[in-house]
Amino acid sequence: MPELELRHLRAVCAISEEGSLTKAAIRLGLTQPAMSAQLRTVERIVGGQLFDRTPGGSVPTDLGKQVVGTARLVLDEVEQLVSLAKERTRDGTPGPLIVGGVPTLFFGHFVEELRRHIPCSEVRTEIMPGGSDLLELLVNGQVHLGVLDRFEGMERRELRGLEIRRLISEPQFVALPDWDPLGEQEEVELGRLADRDWVSPPDELVGNRLQIFTVCAEAGFTPRLTHHVNEASTARSLVANGAVSFALPQSRSGDGIIIRPLRGAPLMVDLMLATRREGPAAGRAHDVFACAARAYRAVLPRNPGYAKWWAENPHLHPEIDAALILAGD
Repeated sequence: MPELELRHLRAVCAISEEGSLTKAAIRLGLTQPAMSAQLRTVERIVGGQLFDRTPGGSVPTDLGKQVVGTARLVLDEVEQLVSLAKERTRDGTPGPLIVGGVPTLFFGHFVEELRRHIPCSEVRTEIMPGGSDLLELLVNGQVHLGVLDRFEGMERRELRGLEIRRLISEPQFVALPDWDPLGEQEEVELGRLADRDWVSPPDELVGNRLQIFTVCAEAGFTPRLTHHVNEASTARSLVANGAVSFALPQSRSGDGIIIRPLRGAPLMVDLMLATRREGPAAGRAHDVFACAARAYRAVLPRNPGYAKWWAENPHLHPEIDAALILAGD
């Protein structure tokens, strides 16, 4: 009986991604009969049909979905193995590490941790306004690793060649003017903000727009997104003069605003760490994750309210705690 080869795995992945045996053959530089022969070989080995031919193209069967998913994992591992081997056969001089991120308050610490722990000639950075744009840079190889927020539709995007782990599910706090009576409370009930004007990034940069409207609806209102701003000092100025906004939990009070946690942490945003399986960080995803964990912990003292929340909710940040224990921190 013939055995599966990497060319067979590439063939079934190409058919799945192109949705057409003909297009997959063109992509791999094969004739259509040769592509059909490879598909038949795989189907004989696994014992079932992998694709249904429909008017819309070749659609994976349930068995096909399992085979394609496993094939992608195998091909990614092979790519990583080759990348590591190439790294070891070079002249030993590391190249630059290009790091992407969405706006966060621990990114500077993250860069410094990477300088200390990941061999590279220098660390360069690319800050993008939203996770969708950053993911495109990662997939295209324009950055080697990045910190991004999980956005709606992320699971439908092309993620091949990336290792992605959740860093933390981060609670969103609220920013209020410092004269607001609600600021006197340790925690703010989201429903108490129903009549306020909200400051928000432009719609196309809000990766969790549906989540925001859902939690506000559960609190009994639709947020009045009056001010669309993508610049921190302007947003803080609007809040100081009467508006409100969601805020990163490490944000500091001051300059006319006060940062408070929302009662029950109704809005949680997943921060993800993506590392390419090739390039300077290939094979070092665990080290990169430890760097991100140390950097995140370093900014907790910025907001005593978040430091308190962190201590009271250890079950909500297990990934960071585990990474620091493994790193010996």
